[in-house]
Amino acid sequence: MTDQQAFAARIEGADAPSRYVLVCEHASHTLPARWGNLGLDAAAQVAHIAWDPGALGLARGLAARLGAALVHAPVSRLVHDLNRAPDRPGAMPARSESYDIPGNAAITPEDRAARADAVYTPFHAGLAALIARRIALGLQPVLVTVHSFTPVWHGQPRAVELGVIHDDTRPGDDRLAREVLAAAWAMTSLQSELNAPYSAADGVTHLLRLHAVPYGLPHVMLEIRNDLIATPEAEAAMADLLAPVLARALAATEGGA
Repeated sequence: MTDQQAFAARIEGADAPSRYVLVCEHASHTLPARWGNLGLDAAAQVAHIAWDPGALGLARGLAARLGAALVHAPVSRLVHDLNRAPDRPGAMPARSESYDIPGNAAITPEDRAARADAVYTPFHAGLAALIARRIALGLQPVLVTVHSFTPVWHGQPRAVELGVIHDDTRPGDDRLAREVLAAAWAMTSLQSELNAPYSAADGVTHLLRLHAVPYGLPHVMLEIRNDLIATPEAEAAMADLLAPVLARALAATEGGA
């Protein structure tokens, strides 16, 4: 099996009717054999540093409820964070939160390029092809990336439960995000905030800048506190809550999905 096959974007519902395209870059904690365990113990390999717990289950639930396509990654972000450009330190971090990642500590430029070729390139090529195909069919895609975050960061509790994030490259990039936030305030009791716990200034909108901004596509990044989606039942309940929010937000911006 080639890298293009092994590490390609996983696409579900490529022909789904909704304009929404959901993306989960941090869906998996899988460490492929060629990179070993990166020097991490078993607990670290499934900790939040390796993936976004609950995000894939939530994304699947949203896709089902919205009739949307879903694109997700098959490899741990510790091998290559698909929401970071290959030349950024955070793409293959030597340290994440309180964890050292020995397998990334002395990575050579050649190794970095090889990882990007194996993991980053096929994922983004698959997503780009899906978007191009939908544009060719006359469907203006609406890109939503789905992430989760920890309730505590470096010892500090986080009150926010739903973060609604947008890129800031062009005027108007915030329109869908602001409608999502307004809908979340109106339709849920979640503590929802704009550009929290992260913002574009933290470098978290790389994927949106690649696949949405150049084409003028509406976009938003959702960050859900992971204690709220810690079980399959909780993921489903959150999908029930947020699917109408997304539907209302798009209707408010452009007249429907």
